[in-house]
Amino acid sequence: MAKLSTLLDQIDAGTVLLPEFQRGYVWNRDQVRGLMRSLYQDHPVGGLLLWETAATEISVRGGVAGSGTHLLLLDGQQRVTSLYGIVRGKPPAFFEGDERAFTGLRFNVESEAFEFFAPTRMSGDPRWVDVTELFASGPVSFFPAFADQPECATVYLERLNRLYQITEKNFWQETITGADRTVEDVVDIFNRVNSGGTKLSKGDLALAKVCAQWPEARASMRADLDRWKEADFSFSLDWLLRNTTAVATGRALFSSLDTVTAEEFQTALRDSVHHVGTFLDAASGRLGLDHDRVLMGRYAVPVVSRLLALEGGAFRDAAQRDKVLYWYVQSALWGRFSGSTETYLQQDYDALHRGGVDALIANLERVRGGNLDVHAHDFEGSTRGSRFYPLLYMLTRVLGARDFGSGLELKAELLGRLSSLQVHHIFPKSLLREGYERGQVNALANFCFLTQKTNLEIGHRAPEDYFREVEERHPGVLASQWIPDDPRLWRVDRYLDFLAARRELLAQAAQSFLTELRSGDRSTSERLRPLTVVTAEADDARTVQVRELIEELVRAGCAEPETDTAIGDPETGRELAVAEAYWPDGLQPGQGAPVVVELDPDRADLQRLRELGYEVFTSVDALLGFVNRQNEEAAGAPAEPEPSAVSGGATDPDFARAMRGIYDRAREEAGYTATYFLGMLADLGPRETARKLLNSPAVSDGFAELWERGRLDLTVEALALEPRFAAIFTDEELARARTRLEQFGYRFGASPAG
Repeated sequence: MAKLSTLLDQIDAGTVLLPEFQRGYVWNRDQVRGLMRSLYQDHPVGGLLLWETAATEISVRGGVAGSGTHLLLLDGQQRVTSLYGIVRGKPPAFFEGDERAFTGLRFNVESEAFEFFAPTRMSGDPRWVDVTELFASGPVSFFPAFADQPECATVYLERLNRLYQITEKNFWQETITGADRTVEDVVDIFNRVNSGGTKLSKGDLALAKVCAQWPEARASMRADLDRWKEADFSFSLDWLLRNTTAVATGRALFSSLDTVTAEEFQTALRDSVHHVGTFLDAASGRLGLDHDRVLMGRYAVPVVSRLLALEGGAFRDAAQRDKVLYWYVQSALWGRFSGSTETYLQQDYDALHRGGVDALIANLERVRGGNLDVHAHDFEGSTRGSRFYPLLYMLTRVLGARDFGSGLELKAELLGRLSSLQVHHIFPKSLLREGYERGQVNALANFCFLTQKTNLEIGHRAPEDYFREVEERHPGVLASQWIPDDPRLWRVDRYLDFLAARRELLAQAAQSFLTELRSGDRSTSERLRPLTVVTAEADDARTVQVRELIEELVRAGCAEPETDTAIGDPETGRELAVAEAYWPDGLQPGQGAPVVVELDPDRADLQRLRELGYEVFTSVDALLGFVNRQNEEAAGAPAEPEPSAVSGGATDPDFARAMRGIYDRAREEAGYTATYFLGMLADLGPRETARKLLNSPAVSDGFAELWERGRLDLTVEALALEPRFAAIFTDEELARARTRLEQFGYRFGASPAG
């Protein structure tokens, strides 16, 4: 047994360390709250497993263990790190992760709830005690805050003292001892112990074994990933390990590394980093795929790494390079590695040994029934998550698309300091909001790339206004961007016909270029230099809503999701959805099913996604509700209601009628039935419903729906700002309401709600 205070002191003294083969900190705020609640209520929280060793060559996080006996933490890292961070107010020296997961924890002395700091609810309320400050100063220091409540002060101080005393709690501690224990033995124990809880990936388990032989492996690989990130390419540790495994063994399974020596792994890692660099150089210089957003099909890259390993580290010539790039693009377009990645990788590794890149192409043709042609309907996707978005960017770069403003080809050497590009909506979203669905507004065929300067200058002008001008100034510029030359298609009422015509032009250009790549006819093409694609400021309520959702979930310790990403069927490669947000390993890596946010359910195969085990959410409110329920379960009890929601609180009858009124008017005048809003009114009452929506970290579904219908006057935000109701809300809530409305162009006083 060991006291928590003793364990924390040992970490400070450097006698308790974290072995390098452990992965970093991955807990989220839900788990941290649940741990603290369990400790406060004196519930069991599990024991610790440590390895006692005097070995000096063991690699630990942050360096190598020094002389003397050390305790290496094998099981319990997440709990110990969380507690150290809360008690000490900083992460331990071996920390690697996001410290926001345990920063800002508060304890409510009245309700005995643990929650993370929320300024609107907690500022100025002495009942919400900073837990880290409590451990630093002790319970007595908080007595003055409760001096004016003598009937409560004794109870509150008793609760604070009870929380303070958890540092005296004993943790069951099991220790592995024995001078004959090797790192390999301990890693094997570590892998068996970690088969539950927050699951380690197959790559994590394999890398733990590699680190047993070469302790610096993880640090070396992280350094390689950091270098690529600086070049705007983000890859995971598992992905780099996949490349290294391909180079070292020609096998897809990580378990094949069991027979690879440390020296062989180091050589394979060095070679695979070189091969990935060779591939990225080709993808960027030949195809113009020069940043992470457009790097399609990254699980095809290990196949290219394997090919380069067999070829001695380089393409034989430009023709072979182009043929490999042809296979790479086609494998990405048709979702070659959407499902059983290891199965398809092994098939392609074997094909390489049989017949090189020609065998790879034959494999893909067989899967596709001999058809690798690009057709107009393939460009029917919407948003930047479509598989064909990178193809549009590639065509823009390699086929000399020109800027509407300068008339210059979109190449870094020609544009000079103006080489920042933006995605341009050819038909502005503001002109299409009435009469067209969101998927149609954000259709891929409505996108083109322009310099940031030109995009700003065009603004929200209609194509029929500015197309003639740019064509007169720069003849041929419209054709270079695959714009139909029929002026009748430039009108808003012919928008769908414009999309159909442009898809035909894009498909013809794509098919021609891909055929050229496969044949190697233009192998002496010039090298493209990277450009920067800048994200335009969001003017879409849905975009802001998803962004705010992600920011809130990341603050809560959830993983960063993939955004605007295509999800394919593992059996057919068919695109099932283009998710606004996608957590492939669950909201927290290793826990729960993959999570998908799909706000255009009619354009996705939701049934198939659910069959495959995805948690699918078709609204932001639904996902936030799901996360809140998880929070409550992790804390062991429902969240405490805010004071104004307590039964018996007065509710202004005029405000109640007005809240019901905006629901009725939204249904009758805007065709929007706010079912979720109506349920909130019934459950919480009008005042708390309004405050909950105003304090939500993300724009509500109702706000986004009403924005799309041009009826922001029917939002709770607009209602709250009416002078007759302003006194109900705090200044911060009113400021948030005003900011949201102003962000989306609401004209105050133009159409008052109520």
